[in-house]
Amino acid sequence: MSLTSYKTNYCGNIRENNIGETQMLSGWVANVRDLGGIIFVELRDRMGVFQAVADPQINPEVHKVFSKLKDEYVVRIQGKITKRPDDTYNPNLATGSVEMYPEKVEILNESQVLPFQLDDGDNVNEDVRLKYRYLDIRRKPVLDNLVLRHKVVSAIREFLNGENFLEVETPILVKATPEGARDYLVPSRVHPNKFYALPQSPQIFKQLLMVGGIERYYQIAKCFRDEDLRSDRQPEFTQVDLEMSFVEQEDVINLMENLIQKAFQAGGIEVNPPFERITYKEAMDRFGSDRPDTRFGLELFDVSDVMEKSSFAAFSDVIKNGGIAKALKIPNIASYSRKEMDDVRNLAISFGAKGLAWITYCEDGTIKSPILKYLSEEEISEIQNRANAQKGDIVFFIADEPKVAYDVFGRLRLHFGDKLNLIDKTKHNFLWVTDFPMFEYSKEDERWSSVHHPFTMPNPEDLNKMKVDKGACRSIAYDIVYNGVELGGGSVRIHSSQIQKEVFEALGLTNEQIQTKFGFMLDAFKYGTPPHAGIALGLDRLIAMMARTESIRDVIAFPKNSQAKCLMSDAPSFADEIQLRELRLQLKQVHTHH
Repeated sequence: MSLTSYKTNYCGNIRENNIGETQMLSGWVANVRDLGGIIFVELRDRMGVFQAVADPQINPEVHKVFSKLKDEYVVRIQGKITKRPDDTYNPNLATGSVEMYPEKVEILNESQVLPFQLDDGDNVNEDVRLKYRYLDIRRKPVLDNLVLRHKVVSAIREFLNGENFLEVETPILVKATPEGARDYLVPSRVHPNKFYALPQSPQIFKQLLMVGGIERYYQIAKCFRDEDLRSDRQPEFTQVDLEMSFVEQEDVINLMENLIQKAFQAGGIEVNPPFERITYKEAMDRFGSDRPDTRFGLELFDVSDVMEKSSFAAFSDVIKNGGIAKALKIPNIASYSRKEMDDVRNLAISFGAKGLAWITYCEDGTIKSPILKYLSEEEISEIQNRANAQKGDIVFFIADEPKVAYDVFGRLRLHFGDKLNLIDKTKHNFLWVTDFPMFEYSKEDERWSSVHHPFTMPNPEDLNKMKVDKGACRSIAYDIVYNGVELGGGSVRIHSSQIQKEVFEALGLTNEQIQTKFGFMLDAFKYGTPPHAGIALGLDRLIAMMARTESIRDVIAFPKNSQAKCLMSDAPSFADEIQLRELRLQLKQVHTHH
């Protein structure tokens, strides 16, 4: 390791085998303790802390400088490494058995009093930490996350390089495509009134690289989405993006499982492929979610056939109109009070349910329920069998359109998994969800849209359904789910310009719109496009989960806050008149009502 004229070693790397050597160390003063004349200073750099001691009897000059030191001063010291006396040995520090009485010391820079104490960082308001993020990074937890991120990215690169992938950079200034989330627009000075967009993903370019014969591409790619704010969304994020030619779904899944194993190894976590696989339909039926957390049970079951025949009109009518009835058994909560049951019902309603019914299996063997009077003996016992309900259990019911029923119970399931401590936090459960629907209908927009994106290959068996029954058309798409969080999604892509055009038409695009937005892509497909497939993993989310932190902000060096602002640099900011004039832009006063 070659070091610099400021240091011959890192503070945190000094050990007993360095005793007797003269070393030069530079870093930040982590703390100063003056014990009646003798001054102890902990010097910190990226690798850790090291203790230096100044004794006025031994070296009055060094002692004089030490007496001026304050927290976070930047200092250089030089001297012999010595063994600490046994009574001052610190077993909590890697450098706890060594120290230095410097012969030389130099203050390289002073520091004002910090706006917050670094060792108290966890109790400091996050906005304060984000405003002074450069200080926050000096804290070990933040530094450790950035080190973890570096190690994982290095492992991913090394793995993909070994699998014959080429790392290729795709453009950041691209064409706006109003599909999916909102684009960030960038005005062009050279082409007045025209705008670039920042890419939401390198999707089209990576497919064109396959047309170009690259065969295996990857990129640690920056992506941008001007999305509505949620606590854990970042307007810019990073994904591990890859694409392969001459492959099928199976090839991508096998490669990804090996990549994930290597990435997690770099983070000190052992995971063992092959991972479990379930279809989208099975995931929804069993868990009410297309990204199920499989670390605990509480699976949904269907009671549509029972409820349709029952005299409970609130349910049977819904089912006759194409809805479904789902049920969820929660163990050992039969003793819930009236208020606790109201809370569960209100929670379900806040998730979108119109109401919630239940049957309570009391400890004394009796059964209580507001809906029992609508059910025959036979229906009651059929429900008990399907639920495998025991004394102490409550079975909840919902009847609604499938989307709502699944969503409500998917969320209720997670609520109880958390509340009843059913989730085994030591597990690392990976799961592939396959066979996603190709299209979904949006009631608000009154149109069909792509579930993944419009370049996803429809299942060949369902090609004929694209015109007649879009809702039943499956795609060859696959998501990787880790402990109930979608880490990434991918698909086999369309490589025929004919099928691609049919998909655009199924989405309601006119010939003119297709030509304007995607003409260059359809043209490219006419020149010998190989079958290809790919996937993208959310890197920030992956690292946050490895670091066991709730927020992706904790693993990004300079994140935005939940209002998409950078508190440190105060971006976004107003542009000045000259810039606006050059861009031929005029601002209008917009009155917003808060």
